[in-house]
Amino acid sequence: MRTSRRASNVEVPSCLRQLVKETERMVAFFFRGAQGLGMSKGDEEEDEEEEATPSPYLERPILDKSMAEGSTKKGINYAVGSMQGWRAHMEDAHTCIPEMDGELSSWGYFAVFDGHAGSTVAEYCSHHLLDHILATGMIKEEENKVEVMEGIREGFLRIDKHMHTLSRQENWDRSGSTAAAVMLSPQNIYFINCGDSRTLLCRDGQVCFYTEDHKPCNPREKERIQNAGGSVTLQRVNGSLAVSRALGDFDFKEVEWRKQTEQLVSPEPEVCELERSPGDEFLVVACDGVWDALDNEELCAFVRSRLQVTDDLREVCAQVIDLCLYKGSLDNISIIIICFPGAPRVSPETLQQEAALEELIEKKVEDVFRVIRSRDKDPDLLYVMRFVASEDIPGLPPGGGITSKRDCVIAAYQKQMASYRPQEFMDISGSEDSS
Repeated sequence: MRTSRRASNVEVPSCLRQLVKETERMVAFFFRGAQGLGMSKGDEEEDEEEEATPSPYLERPILDKSMAEGSTKKGINYAVGSMQGWRAHMEDAHTCIPEMDGELSSWGYFAVFDGHAGSTVAEYCSHHLLDHILATGMIKEEENKVEVMEGIREGFLRIDKHMHTLSRQENWDRSGSTAAAVMLSPQNIYFINCGDSRTLLCRDGQVCFYTEDHKPCNPREKERIQNAGGSVTLQRVNGSLAVSRALGDFDFKEVEWRKQTEQLVSPEPEVCELERSPGDEFLVVACDGVWDALDNEELCAFVRSRLQVTDDLREVCAQVIDLCLYKGSLDNISIIIICFPGAPRVSPETLQQEAALEELIEKKVEDVFRVIRSRDKDPDLLYVMRFVASEDIPGLPPGGGITSKRDCVIAAYQKQMASYRPQEFMDISGSEDSS
């Protein structure tokens, strides 16, 4: 059965490597809307002089993805994907436990931890947060929703206090981490958020619920920060930290006479509960590297559309990651997609529509080459992409648009290039191979 084109998996023939290398950065800028990293030669020289501290960004993104998937006896499937991207270091971590141990074997737990200023706290929480939650004794087979929510909250406070002690004893880095998670019982979904990562539920084709980000400029958060003797400057805690709640970040939690929840940065999560429904389709748990590029409705629509053209959840995660990268995300990118039995499924009709769309895109690229040849000009990948992006193309993935079909455009471009000046590119290929 045909599925959608695999994200970031287009083979580049050796005869085209040089061309792709020359245009790679411009193409990235085009799909990011020319954000962020563009520099003139003068800017680069100035930047070298002023580079007192290492840049948090790389010259080009690291595109390797870490992917995994799994399922439960109750018909729930999940996949997780992550990529370092433009960041100098990978600081995200995650936990996927589709079935807990013992009497909680029908419960599941999925979490994403978005580290900053290091990865120590994110990694530690990915291994130990659930243990601290379960140690409260409030998560039981015979579910009491109030106790479950309090147990989750208490578990966050316990692990943060424990890590604070460890950080002093073992000289940890000064890192912190946001946390977004879902805990699934047979009857309910518990949404957990501490920071600006986010969870989302799609039910009956629509965004049914999503967690609210904890930003310093939010009135309630700002009031706590000011009561703790801090300020919100440039939408950051004391002009420094961009989130108002996080695990770790102990430099912001040193007022000993204040409660944990009254510090400049609070480790207290918001926990919400929603009863499960037959209309539940999928959950998304993702760091802000996803939400910086896509809003709730866009992500929901895009994931739904991809689930209808491929039954490989890892592929859906990969396509979301690529879409976020080329829509401008400069952060590490991590996402977990958890599908319920009611999730959209692949159908012959949607596969035919996807195939027709890719054929139309290939035709658009062919049309561009026809125009270029008539003007006796050299083909340019950036020009081709701009042309295709300006065209009215029906049937593009909702929430993704032409950006989500970038690999299809490049594949069509390569196909045309292979027949455009074969002898010239054969010479290039030969010289590259000999070197």
